[in-house]
Amino acid sequence: MNVGFLGLGKLGLPVSLAVEAKGHKVFGYDISKQTIDDIKNKNIRYREEWVDKYLPNTKLKIVNIDELVQNSEIIFVPIQTPHDPLYEGVTKIPKKRIDFDYSFLKAGLKDLSAAIEKNNENKVVIIISTVLPGTIRSEIKPLLGTHTKLCYNPFFIAMGSTIRDFLYPEFILFGVDDENAAKKAQDFYKTICDSPFYKTTIENAELIKVSYNTMISTKISFVNTIMEACHNLPNTNIDDVTNALKMANRRLISDAYLSGGMGDGGGCHPRDNIALSHLSQKLNLSYDWFESIMMQREKQSEWLADLVIKNSENRQINILGKTFKPETNLILGSPSILLENILKDKGKKVFSWDPFIDVNFDEASKLLNWHNLQIKHTFFIGTKHASFVNFKFPKDSIIIDPFRFIYNVKDCKIIRIGDNTNSN
Repeated sequence: MNVGFLGLGKLGLPVSLAVEAKGHKVFGYDISKQTIDDIKNKNIRYREEWVDKYLPNTKLKIVNIDELVQNSEIIFVPIQTPHDPLYEGVTKIPKKRIDFDYSFLKAGLKDLSAAIEKNNENKVVIIISTVLPGTIRSEIKPLLGTHTKLCYNPFFIAMGSTIRDFLYPEFILFGVDDENAAKKAQDFYKTICDSPFYKTTIENAELIKVSYNTMISTKISFVNTIMEACHNLPNTNIDDVTNALKMANRRLISDAYLSGGMGDGGGCHPRDNIALSHLSQKLNLSYDWFESIMMQREKQSEWLADLVIKNSENRQINILGKTFKPETNLILGSPSILLENILKDKGKKVFSWDPFIDVNFDEASKLLNWHNLQIKHTFFIGTKHASFVNFKFPKDSIIIDPFRFIYNVKDCKIIRIGDNTNSN
């Protein structure tokens, strides 16, 4: 099948490579010259599993929007729907709640629909961008011509493992507006995987997507609250607690996202909670559950900041890790950066370093005076990068570890958050 992608960014490109790997001919269009140049040079600026396997040999054809329409039987639309930077989860959340920014998606679909009408032939267009319930029917469909046969198919992927998550999904969520288009899409997906194909209304699919993401945030907020309790209760250990909870796979669903650590992060989860809080207020729901999830994340970050300050008197404060999860170079929605910003709001000078973003360790250590014996240090582990296990901590450092994976550092004090087992 000939498959098109209107957008070849962090979502569009990996998925297009996955589709190509299943034997389909893929066409792509993007308004960013930098993105196109990176693809042509077989070099991307973010870390993504399996891209090194597929990108060097790709036959992805870069085309203009008219050629995209002419050559594609199905056109996926993975255009971003960002939040205002104030709502990305790296700073304290403003009091006002707002929706996502749909301007990029609307502009792209308007141009695509115009090209489809010009081509005068029906085309299946599948939106995969995240939107709040009601958005597609009220804001997107009025922009489209009669030849645009619309579906909504948001993916449950994580940045960094997009290809794997697309090829091996738990299920395929599909919001139907046109039955013939849905049938064509279902036939296409039979060539990708054998996961269940869940057909529903557009509005249900919109709600399922954001509910899925905020369910993850709920689990993380819950378990991090238990971690904080363990940090204050004698003879408790968060990992012992969660290891038991993870065995309850009939009622608690799965053990994913059920380990104490830093708050939720990434380009989806913090912002989806904020957007759903906006929707809760718009619908005048009896209780804004999503506000509670966000505020737990923020309040716990403040608690962590206070813990750092308590253990850094006359010491230099350092945060190791800036990315929102291990082994990536993406910082969008990073709880580690939120912590850094809260510490700065409290008047503290903070040094931070990440091996996937910044200069190498030797250069960083010189810049940050980590080996100046006259300076005492407090280190907070902001991201669970495996390389931090063998990090060269200066003598007499205090290491605050919310992931509890740093052990036995000579001549240093380790505070393993949530591990209070040997308190008596």
